[in-house]
Amino acid sequence: MEVVLKTRGLLSLPPNPTRANSLLNPSQGLKQRLFASKPLGLNGLSLSYKRVPSVVAKTNGLSPKGKNFICKAEAAAAADDGQPLIGESEKPKFLGIEPVTLKKIIPLGLMFFCILFNYTILRDTKDVLVVTAKGSSAEIIPFLKTWINLPMAVGFMLLYTKLANVLSKKALFYTVIVPFIIFFGAFGFLLYPLSNYIHPEALADKLLAVLGPRFLGPLAILRIWSFCLFYVMAELWGSVVISVLFWGFANQITTVEEAKRFYPLFGLGANVALIFSGRTVKYFSNLRQNLGPGVDGWAISLKGMMSIVVLMGLAICFLYWWVNNFVPLPTRSKKKKEKPKMGTMESLKFLVSSKYIRDLATLVVAYGISINLVEVTWKSKLKAQFPSPNEYSSFMGDFSTGTGIATFSMMLLSQFIFDKYGWGVAATITPTVLLLTGVGFFSLILFGDPLAPTLAKFGMTPLLAAVYVGALQNIFSKSAKYSLFDPCKEMAYIPLDEDTKVKGKAAIDVVCNPLGKSGGALIQQFMILTFGSLSNSTPYLGGILMVIVFAWLAAARSLDTQFTALRREEEVEKEMERAAVKIRIVSESGGSSVNPTAGGSSSETSSTQSNI
Repeated sequence: MEVVLKTRGLLSLPPNPTRANSLLNPSQGLKQRLFASKPLGLNGLSLSYKRVPSVVAKTNGLSPKGKNFICKAEAAAAADDGQPLIGESEKPKFLGIEPVTLKKIIPLGLMFFCILFNYTILRDTKDVLVVTAKGSSAEIIPFLKTWINLPMAVGFMLLYTKLANVLSKKALFYTVIVPFIIFFGAFGFLLYPLSNYIHPEALADKLLAVLGPRFLGPLAILRIWSFCLFYVMAELWGSVVISVLFWGFANQITTVEEAKRFYPLFGLGANVALIFSGRTVKYFSNLRQNLGPGVDGWAISLKGMMSIVVLMGLAICFLYWWVNNFVPLPTRSKKKKEKPKMGTMESLKFLVSSKYIRDLATLVVAYGISINLVEVTWKSKLKAQFPSPNEYSSFMGDFSTGTGIATFSMMLLSQFIFDKYGWGVAATITPTVLLLTGVGFFSLILFGDPLAPTLAKFGMTPLLAAVYVGALQNIFSKSAKYSLFDPCKEMAYIPLDEDTKVKGKAAIDVVCNPLGKSGGALIQQFMILTFGSLSNSTPYLGGILMVIVFAWLAAARSLDTQFTALRREEEVEKEMERAAVKIRIVSESGGSSVNPTAGGSSSETSSTQSNI
């Protein structure tokens, strides 16, 4: 008879255990075939459509009449559910997790904590160095990102690709991370104390007198070249050590099931690291208060923070070594999938050809430009309010802690937002937050003087109010980005067909991420060179921000319509598949679909397989 397969475990095992054991031990065991690679069917049910002669065609000593047979799909479903097969004992677990999994996940979590802890310290310190340095300002950041950071990032990835072809994975990991650790240690104890001797300040002053104040930003790169090198190395720590080394290693040693279960916890752990590292920056930045006159308090703070960065770096190396030597790693298929390699021009053509991908690309580019336009302007006001490196760094420590708390809370809330309001609302929250806070920030800068008497009642100046509003703008924008924007972006790829999914992601990675990051910097460079300074450009930057955010919101609404339609089509197709998939089972009745007559087994088996 025919039945529709609706749930796992629909077909029953033979009631007699001894016969079940004899069935489970043919010449080629069922267990071996169950754990072979096979496609996933509906509801995660593992189905195999190839012929299984040892189960269907061979009787294996059992009388074919009046006996039930085990369906391979059912046994596989039991295995997928984590249930032990007959004759297998259940593995011991701690808190529902197997010990071998804990031996991987705990070190990975500690590695991620150490990497993010370092990144927060480095990110806050790099801004302090280049913004508060003598002869520099926040105007240096757009030029630094475009003309120094971007070329060095490209050069590093080319070098990394060459090294990956000649070194083992372990050697490659150490070869990449050890120079970072050495540099940050050397900077705190060697380069910074010697900065007055190695920086060409006299040459920079002469060039500035000739070229004029509009070129303050580009000339500051020459004036404080060692600080700029620290800035670039700190940026590379985020993109290389986090994205390339850590996630590459995590994907190498974890299974898909482990990744689904534990990767979200890494995100929460990252924000815990953000909170603790923010407190660390705050502590070392306040050391100046306890030092005598004439002592360079920032040099002392820098040595303390770089010492922690070095110790955390060594801890990362130790954890990597321990996992590789004491944890059994999963075996991988050596067969590699073909991945589309798209150059910049091919990526641009693909982006233009698909409205869905164009809208998704607009989201990515708009975020990169918007956050850069506000962030650099805010940092210029931050320097005006906190000119001392220690005061600036102390405030950035509080800022990092606030970002960590806000993001942690938003991550807990994001699941409710997705479940209650759906993808469309979640996708518009980030641009809405950025627009509202951005309008408040630029309004305080442009119209702060009339508000001065009112703000004075609260003990604030317009400048301090702009700093606080800008900080809140950055905190809420980044927390919304990490908890809602990033998941929305990745979810948008899911309903696409495989070809569009892979090519679209490749195109956005090649074109849109760099375009978003450098787009804001290029706009600011043009404004600075045109109007003379960042402060003179503020009204125009505010107008550009509003235009970009409105384009972002329009793209999000358009993408929501397309995303919802694709999801409905996908659900309809799944329902049709569920209704169409049927399995013939061998019953005890005389109408069995397997007729065990001599010479008829093979033909009946073929008939059975053709009906699946």
